[in-house]
Amino acid sequence: MGAASLMVRQLYSLLMWAAQPFLRRKLRRRGLAEPGYLDAIEERFGHYTQAAESTSELVWVHAVSLGETRTAGILLAALRAQWPGLRILLTHGTATGRAEGAGLLRAGDVQVWQPWDSQAAVARFFAHFRPRLGLLLETEVWPNTVAGAQARGVPLVLVNARLSDKSLQQALRMALLSRPAYAALAAVYAQSDNDAQRLRKLGAPVRAVFGNLKFDAAPDAAQQALGRQWRQALGRPVLMLASSREGEEDSFLEQIKALALSTRAPPAPEKRADGEPSPADADFQILIVPRHPQRFDEVQALVEKHGLTVARRSGWNGAPPAAADVWLGDSLGEMALYYALSDVALLGGSFAPLGGQNLIEAAACGCPVIMGPHTFNFAEVAELAEAAGAARRVADMAEAVRAARSLLSRPAAQQAAAAAGRQFSAQHRGAAANTVRALEQLLKD
Repeated sequence: MGAASLMVRQLYSLLMWAAQPFLRRKLRRRGLAEPGYLDAIEERFGHYTQAAESTSELVWVHAVSLGETRTAGILLAALRAQWPGLRILLTHGTATGRAEGAGLLRAGDVQVWQPWDSQAAVARFFAHFRPRLGLLLETEVWPNTVAGAQARGVPLVLVNARLSDKSLQQALRMALLSRPAYAALAAVYAQSDNDAQRLRKLGAPVRAVFGNLKFDAAPDAAQQALGRQWRQALGRPVLMLASSREGEEDSFLEQIKALALSTRAPPAPEKRADGEPSPADADFQILIVPRHPQRFDEVQALVEKHGLTVARRSGWNGAPPAAADVWLGDSLGEMALYYALSDVALLGGSFAPLGGQNLIEAAACGCPVIMGPHTFNFAEVAELAEAAGAARRVADMAEAVRAARSLLSRPAAQQAAAAAGRQFSAQHRGAAANTVRALEQLLKD
C-alpha cells in the first residue's frame, strides 16, 4: 500500500472510531421499531460472550441483510453437502438478516453481528474467532476488515459478487481507499461479465463469472401449493406490489384510483377498437408486500387513508385470505407464497431510484414481473429476464398499472410470461456448484 493510501485509510479509521457513539444512538432508535437491533450491541464493537476459538476451524460467512442471508443459505447447503462437518461463523448487519440467519445454524456454528469497521473492533473480531477463511456475499468489502484479514493471513473471497455502475463511480472517487481493499481479496467470483469488468476496474482479482446463486434456490413447495390453492379459490386474478418501498404504495394506489379500477364492484368489461382492454376491464385483488417489516403498520394506515379495507397475512392463519380491498403481506420468509398467489407482480424499489429488488424468485415461481426504470442493483438479471419474456420494463408506476391490467385481462399472455419465467430460472442454475468447486482448495488448506 502506498503512503497516500495508508494516510487515507488512517483518516478513514479515525472517522470510523469517532462515529461509534452515533452508531449506538442509531441502533437505539432503530430498536424502537425493530427490537432485534438492541440484541448484543457490544458484538458490533468486538466484545463477545461466546467462548474464544482456540483453533482456526471456522469458515466466516458474512451476509449483511435479509437478501444476502437467503443467498448464503443456498451456498451453505452446497458447502455442507461437500463438507458435512464444516463449522460456520455467520455475521450480519441488519436485524432481519440476523433473524433469518438463525435458521441456518447447526451445532458448532456461531452467529454474531458484523464488526464495525474500526481497527479495534476488527482486531478483536479476528483475535476472538480466528476464522480460516472468509466468504463475503455480493458487495461487502470494508477497508479495515480486509486489511485486518490480510494482516492475519485470512483469505477473503467475495462470492456472488456484484457492483453497479453507480457503486463503481462512488468507489473510484475514493480510489485510495477502495482499490487497496479490493486488490487484497484472495478471489472474486462475479455474477455477470459486466460486474466482473467493473470489479476489475477497482483492482479486484476476479477469477470467474458463475452467475447468480439465487437461481439455485428452490422456492418453498408447500408455500407455492398453498398460494396456488388460494388463488384458484379466489376466482379472479391477483396483482401484487412486491417488496415495496416508501412512496411506492401511495403511488400504486393513486394510479389504480386514477384508472377507475375497483376491487369491490367493477363495471362491465369494455373493449376498445384496437383490442386493448379499457381501464374498466380489470377485476383483480390487490396484494401489497412491503420490503421492510417495520413499515407494515405504516402501509396499513396508508391503505386505509385511501378509503380501502385491509386484511393482513398475520390474521389469515391457515384459512384463505379474508375478503378486503387490499391484502397486506406482513410476514417474512413467505415470498414464494405471495408470488404463487399472484398473477402479476410489480417490482418494488424500481419505481424510485433505489435500484430495485431481485426478481429471480418471482420467475422461479412463475409470476410475471413488471419493473420500473431503476434496477441498477440487479441490472444483469433484469435485462436477462426482460429478454426472456419473464419481465417487462416500464417508465413509471402509471404505465406499470396499465401494463398489469392488460396482462391480467389476457390469460394466455399471462400464462406465457409465467412459463417464460420458470424456463429463465431453470436455464441459469449452477452457480452454487461452481462456487463450491472454486473454493475447494481454500477449504482443503
